[in-house]
Amino acid sequence: MTEAPVYPIELQAVTKQYGRHIAVEELSFCVKPGEIFGFLGQNGAGKTTTLRMIMDIIAPSAGKVMVMGNDRPRLVRNQVGYLPEERGLYRKMKALDTIAYFARLKGVPRGVARRRAAQLLDDYGLGAQAKSKIETLSKGMAQKIQVLSTIAHDPDILVFDEPFSGLDPVNQQVLEDLITTLRDRGKTIIFSTHIMEHAERLCDRFLMLRKGRKVFEGTLDEARALEPSTLILQTPDDPLPLLDVPGVEDIVARDRGRYRLVVREDTDRQAILRRALDLSIRIESFGEEEFSLHDLFFRLAAAPTAVSEEPRP
Repeated sequence: MTEAPVYPIELQAVTKQYGRHIAVEELSFCVKPGEIFGFLGQNGAGKTTTLRMIMDIIAPSAGKVMVMGNDRPRLVRNQVGYLPEERGLYRKMKALDTIAYFARLKGVPRGVARRRAAQLLDDYGLGAQAKSKIETLSKGMAQKIQVLSTIAHDPDILVFDEPFSGLDPVNQQVLEDLITTLRDRGKTIIFSTHIMEHAERLCDRFLMLRKGRKVFEGTLDEARALEPSTLILQTPDDPLPLLDVPGVEDIVARDRGRYRLVVREDTDRQAILRRALDLSIRIESFGEEEFSLHDLFFRLAAAPTAVSEEPRP
């Protein structure tokens, strides 16, 4: 009999309940080796609660959390790097000492930890701040120190909770580059965010949560395939007569002479163009509409009203 695959991270029907409030409900997913997996949802959707269960900080009310095939994630914690949502460093410690300290907590020998800390600081433009105390650094620099502390022990799995929060655009790009580099080195990465642009650029796959329940898991192309085929037509003329073309189901005005045509998958695009020519409808542009992850998130996971923050254990 073929053995079931061992995933870096796997959740099986996981629920977390605080009194009457269900923060996460019947959540199942897996993260594949060497992929960047996005964990997407509004504030209060259950992202942080789930990541804390993966890290064995809080226990699920029901279901099973597996890390590296182990249902006691704490036993393999040295193979995992975790950047929590709430940042926290020892303000009186120097930057190099801070990174080395966190590496030593994960079993790295002292000399190796210090050499690795120095190299990371140099690699990410903070070599000059090696002997600076954390309290003297800017917020962005301190956050970079925390990220480097997360990877200093060279873990196989990285769990980042809202890693881009508080970073300026330049440092957001630095972090994106770091995450890509880690993936290229074979690391498995899961990160939560409510900023879809980062997820769209970085993620191999992603999961969307809404009020603690999974509403989608897969790739961007798979999410796009859930939406009806649509075309964008730009014309100064009235395009509504094109509704008589077989397969054109609706035409919706957008802005500045742009119209959204909802069509069946098998609709002949050339037939639309020929009919427009017959009707003397002038076409300035015509093509497939490609939904961004931001668009898809609003269709699949955005709640109609704001939800409350996740409860703290």
